[in-house]
Amino acid sequence: MSDSSERSESESILRSSAVMAAGTVVSRMTGFLRAGLLAWALGPLLHADIFNLANTIPNMLYILLAGGVFNAVLVPQLVRAMKHDSDGGDAYTNRVLTLAALFLGAVTVLLVLAAPWVMRPFLGGAWDSLPAQRESVIAFARYCLPQVFFYGMFVLVGQILNARGRFGPMMWAPIANNVISVGVLTAYLLVYGTPSDLCGGFTSSQELLLGLGSTAGIVAQLLILLPYLRAAGFRYRPRYDFRDAGLGHTLRLGLWTVLFVVVNQLAYTVVARLAAGGTAEAALGTCSAATQATGYTVYSTAFLIVMVPHSVITVSLATAILPRLSAHAASGDLRALSRTLVGALRSVLAVILPFAALMPVLARDLANVLLGHAATRESYGLYVPTLSLFGAGLVVFTLHYLMLRGFYALEGTRTVFWIQCAVAATNIVVAVVAVPRVSPLHTAPMLVGAYAASYAVGGLVSWLVLSRRLGGLGSPELVRYVVRLVLAVAVTTAVAFLIERLARAEVGDRPHWLVSTALLVVVGGIAIATYLTLARLLRLTEVSAIVGTVFGRLRGRARR
Repeated sequence: MSDSSERSESESILRSSAVMAAGTVVSRMTGFLRAGLLAWALGPLLHADIFNLANTIPNMLYILLAGGVFNAVLVPQLVRAMKHDSDGGDAYTNRVLTLAALFLGAVTVLLVLAAPWVMRPFLGGAWDSLPAQRESVIAFARYCLPQVFFYGMFVLVGQILNARGRFGPMMWAPIANNVISVGVLTAYLLVYGTPSDLCGGFTSSQELLLGLGSTAGIVAQLLILLPYLRAAGFRYRPRYDFRDAGLGHTLRLGLWTVLFVVVNQLAYTVVARLAAGGTAEAALGTCSAATQATGYTVYSTAFLIVMVPHSVITVSLATAILPRLSAHAASGDLRALSRTLVGALRSVLAVILPFAALMPVLARDLANVLLGHAATRESYGLYVPTLSLFGAGLVVFTLHYLMLRGFYALEGTRTVFWIQCAVAATNIVVAVVAVPRVSPLHTAPMLVGAYAASYAVGGLVSWLVLSRRLGGLGSPELVRYVVRLVLAVAVTTAVAFLIERLARAEVGDRPHWLVSTALLVVVGGIAIATYLTLARLLRLTEVSAIVGTVFGRLRGRARR
């Protein structure tokens, strides 16, 4: 491939990524509002964990049951069907949609009927002494478990659109979910106000409003995608002739992906159980805004915040390059596959690494601005250690995530499974050994440590194995790039830390949230300016390419 062809492919990937990133940014902004309202309405302790745990399990179960196949295996298969089938892959796609709807529908009904048993693995021994809270978890699960069907169909329809080059709708549709959730939470606050008991259960009317409101948002984001299928030239017609239809190869590939997901979700079940145990233990004593405990809500909210650059940059790039990686793999051009993957990694690290390094500097003010209101006004500091530590985990997770896209393009799902076994085993062992040794206050930060350790193992192993399979991943050149990048990030972080410390001496550790907003703008703005200047001096072209793509799209929108 010539230099001009490589530049053309890189620019095309960035343009496709920018479309998805724009939708993701808006989605995340509304998602932040939703997360903030949740914190304001429910607080950071067991009262919040009851709802957040039950509302998270449907997504987890969808991933366990079908998500791995839909997200990773089907895109390469859809691309191959579109390329090789005489009808452009329409029959294959119709069969997949029909089979998925039947499977997800049946499973969802069973899950709703079995809600008490579904939630049992996530509730530790302390919940046995909290019967009212336990019943609230189960009630929320009954309202939220129908989301499994709608999550599955949303992702499947979105992947069909991605395979046809329509990347934007899937990234924009979750905004509808967030808007509905914001409306539901606003209504909840107006009707019920903030909780008097931060560790108590919910009334039946509260469960109905929050539970059905959450499910309505997931339904809406699926319905929004359906018109785009027709616009992409696809007409759905149910097909039940599953035998000898090319699905066997997909399912064989999917077997290893299902095993991968089973292992991954086993680790997550352990993490969720340990996290919920932190606040449950605290609830057995005296519970108030001064209670020093962290659990599932603190862990999951910090994860949501820190994963923003991953969602905006990494997922957008990975989604854009997967069809290209699959095409390179199908034609046997491993060198092109390696170049595309390394190029994406360089672009992603240019954003993820500075964000991760700055997180400990900005965490306190970020928590104050986003979460320091209403029920969490006095306890937003509980989020700070967890937010600070998640940065390191994000970097190694990003490396692992991108390497897996290479394996999926090569249909190496068995290799991915064994690598994920190492990741899950590390996460489980570190979490199970470490969490019982710390107080409830340190439950969430310790789980972040286990997360970072597991993906450090996963990132290293996946890089080494994929590099051997591809005959290299541009290692010498990439190392030189990373050295320059680390230098720029280190200087940027040092400047930001010095400014933050000087400002903190003036405003104190618990300023008004408007003061924290000003600090974020000033410190963050200076850090961005410093980083962009250093990137230019050190010839980190990926940084300028990302900035140019973003501003190019903004100028294009301004002209319309």
